[in-house]
Amino acid sequence: MAPHAVARWCAAQGWPVHPLAPGRKTPAGNCPDCRTHRHDPADCPCLPAGRPCHGFHAATTDPDRIDRWWSEKPAAGVGVACAPAELVVIDIDAHAAPVADRSRLLPGIPIPEQVSLAGLASGFDTLALLAAYRGAPDPSSDETTLRVRTPSGGLHVWYLNPDPATRFRCSTGSGRNAALAWQVDVRADGGYIVAPGTRTPKGVYRAEGAARLPAPLPDWLRDELARTGHVVAPRPVTASCGPSSPPGEDSPAPWPTNVSEAPTAPLRGVRTGRGEAGALRILDPLIQQVAGCAAAREGTSFTEKLNRAAYTAGGLVGAGHLEHTAVRDRLVRVAQYARPWQQARNETIVDDALAVGSARPLHLKGRP
Repeated sequence: MAPHAVARWCAAQGWPVHPLAPGRKTPAGNCPDCRTHRHDPADCPCLPAGRPCHGFHAATTDPDRIDRWWSEKPAAGVGVACAPAELVVIDIDAHAAPVADRSRLLPGIPIPEQVSLAGLASGFDTLALLAAYRGAPDPSSDETTLRVRTPSGGLHVWYLNPDPATRFRCSTGSGRNAALAWQVDVRADGGYIVAPGTRTPKGVYRAEGAARLPAPLPDWLRDELARTGHVVAPRPVTASCGPSSPPGEDSPAPWPTNVSEAPTAPLRGVRTGRGEAGALRILDPLIQQVAGCAAAREGTSFTEKLNRAAYTAGGLVGAGHLEHTAVRDRLVRVAQYARPWQQARNETIVDDALAVGSARPLHLKGRP
């Protein structure tokens, strides 16, 4: 199928699409003005005007818009925006790379030294190992769902998120924050996936097997994604961008408006360090300031407030008053509440400030 036909077929399934640069797997370039002046995609006039700027943010199911885009660039590949399509895609890599330490092969699952790793070389192996550990079928062999072979020898296993109220984040198999398995990436909210039929200099993305539609995400994979930190704060469920609701037109605000709903409460049931109560008296007001930024898109000094909160939290972690994983999760959840369109940047700010703060322990009064 020609790219135009693929784009129309995907849109007919309810999957918003956007053009990829001809011969590449990356989005088409922005217009000159968007390239010159950096801005939030939500504020870009190109999107309501129907121009394919900002990658998956421009994705649509509008057939007229699709016809125009691919008439202008017939060789453009097809990207599918995962979030509005309710897709969770398991991206299995087969890159030639040194095998990671066994502690990073299956995050959160220790692999005893007596278990031989001979022959382990790619994401196919680690995903099969994870499936075997859980007593579940290997997704790479799942013939009930759409699978797409990549030009590099990898495999995209497409699944449908059966519970739109639960959102999953993207990740890479070597990620330090959220990762399903070594050399196994996840494409979900905040990302896109290359549609079958797209051609690059290395080859064509080809559907494998008979299935042409995604099956529901298996329960065990859903649980593993939750366990490995892929669940993001729930967001309002909106219709896919289509003829009646292209991006930026008559769509609900992408963040809550009631600050009292912010996820600012400390996590319950998580062991924290000594001096927790005193530490939270210091940290809680800073968390509330970050949450308050949800009331406006800009002009709230969000970055400064998040950096200050994470730096302070790092100092409290370094002094042993709070536990790193719990406080990081809390900071990321609040940042996602206030600025849901910049998840990756939020996590970078949190991680960097936590690291710097941890090197400068913040001792409470009366403690050494």
